[in-house]
Amino acid sequence: MRRLAILLLILTLSSSLYSQNENSTKIDLITNVINRNLISLDGRWNYIVDPYENGFYDYRRRPYDEIGDRTGGFYSNRKPADKTDRVEYDFELSPAMTIPGDWNSQVNELKLYEGTVWFKRDFDVKKKSDKRYFLYFGAVNYEAHVYFNGKKLGVHIGGFTPFNFEVTDLLEDGENFVVVKVDNSRRFDGVPTVNTDWWNYGGITRDVFLIETNATFIRDCKLQLNNNDLGMIEGFVQLDGAKDEQNGTIRIEEANINYKFKTGSNGYATIKIRAGKLNLWSPENPFLYNIKIETETDTLKDKIGFRTIAVKGTDILLNGKPVFLRGICLHEENPLKTGRAYSEAEALMLLNWAKELNCNYVRLAHYPHNEYMVRTAEKMGLLVWEEIPVYWTIQWENESTFRNAMNQLEEMIVRDRNRANVIIWSMGNETPVTEERIRFMSKLAERARELDGSRLISAALEVHRKENEPFTYMVDDPLGKYLDVLSFNEYIGWYDGKPDKCSKINWEFGYDKPVVISETGAGALQGYNADSLTVWSEEHQAYFYKKQLEMIGKQKQIKGMTPWILVDFRSPRRQHPVYQNFWNRKGLVSSSGIKKKAYFVLKDFYDKIENRK
Repeated sequence: MRRLAILLLILTLSSSLYSQNENSTKIDLITNVINRNLISLDGRWNYIVDPYENGFYDYRRRPYDEIGDRTGGFYSNRKPADKTDRVEYDFELSPAMTIPGDWNSQVNELKLYEGTVWFKRDFDVKKKSDKRYFLYFGAVNYEAHVYFNGKKLGVHIGGFTPFNFEVTDLLEDGENFVVVKVDNSRRFDGVPTVNTDWWNYGGITRDVFLIETNATFIRDCKLQLNNNDLGMIEGFVQLDGAKDEQNGTIRIEEANINYKFKTGSNGYATIKIRAGKLNLWSPENPFLYNIKIETETDTLKDKIGFRTIAVKGTDILLNGKPVFLRGICLHEENPLKTGRAYSEAEALMLLNWAKELNCNYVRLAHYPHNEYMVRTAEKMGLLVWEEIPVYWTIQWENESTFRNAMNQLEEMIVRDRNRANVIIWSMGNETPVTEERIRFMSKLAERARELDGSRLISAALEVHRKENEPFTYMVDDPLGKYLDVLSFNEYIGWYDGKPDKCSKINWEFGYDKPVVISETGAGALQGYNADSLTVWSEEHQAYFYKKQLEMIGKQKQIKGMTPWILVDFRSPRRQHPVYQNFWNRKGLVSSSGIKKKAYFVLKDFYDKIENRK
């Protein structure tokens, strides 16, 4: 407690290095992309592997795109003018890979490659003079330099969030090309930093679209149920274009809503709809309303659910009623085909395994997953924890690192704040207790509340043993002050003693808040059978879960859990040649899609919890 008091005092007295207010960052992300007029640029993209970055720098280490040199820079996609013209690259003669996709799983020689790869895609389009056009990427890991018809659009840093650039003035009626320099190098000042426990898949890993919009269009909107008033829908509509002041209508036919609004000189309108009694979204009733927003120049549709989420004492309240979060963690990875899981079909496969486990909740670790994952979970009635990759130890005092984390947080929230199933924004995972880290993460939490006050804030914390009491474990992290839900990772019986140790543990939670165990688990190689004390066996993993669940079931303050993890996933950290072979084997489903014994132990536990309601 003395450490807690000191750290809180330091935070109170310290100046706010990472100052930010609600309007200090303009977020130009176009939302609800899948319901817009799209030209898909997915498919085969030519690529050039460039470990020395010869296509980006000249021999003086000057970027070609900054000095205006089109002869050496790959971005220009230059062709020889005649037989005397020397050009030392050629995209058309280079191999191609499927986008979206990662190079690690598609090209065997690039399985462990970290560095620069250039991508190029040609496409034809019939340009309309009264339309605007935006180039949209679902995600590129990790740093992307984007060029359109030889002109640089900009740079995006962060491997798991979407971004877009306007290309209206650059788009040609007919043939066009896009070049992207992708660098997945791990960085000490990055988010995440160099040390992670998942595969560093490089490439353009999610959809690429050319979005066609009207001259003034609906760029963003937010429609959410007021947590304190079940009959009030609140939010905003934001236009983008020259005609800012417009009359508009929001139609929700199933609720008999025909709401009129008017945007101001900045194209913004505050929305307050007296809705009456609504059909509330829940895991048992994942009802989505058909929303239609019309203005004088645009129409946008979506399916949106309405629900409330709050905490009261140590309870989590969904639509005003206590809920136990029967969850599981998962990575954005398809074990059956190798590589990132980027499609709706892959999301359905992974989430079906969670539903069969009788989950009502999933933790999307340790980064924002693709939009299909979130929307599919919403349709299936699965609550969601979303997280940014502030993972383990990053550079807490580095201003650019903080801005990077903030940008990823903002892009995640702006993309998904209309999804009813998202109930928790997480600020990070297993981070150390220091005043710099608390200042860093508390500012992220503050910004999350500014952008979206309708959800709960959490982070996956670590536990500590109480001094002189080896079997008493504490959750006393000062960051807990800034969180709505106290979450922590613990591996008692795997990294910490044997499974029988669980029966000896006493817990002390330093806050009168609901507790969710964000991780616990043990590794097992599917098909390896032995007695319950032989590590790596299915029997040992099942026994671990049995003892863990006995311990967890006795803790009344625990209101949910997401064991680690649904499916085995690839990780260079896991190097045992027999039991791991570059796989983290803590999955309840194997790398070949077979359910392990522990899967059924957890399912039985969840079935009993559900039946007690």
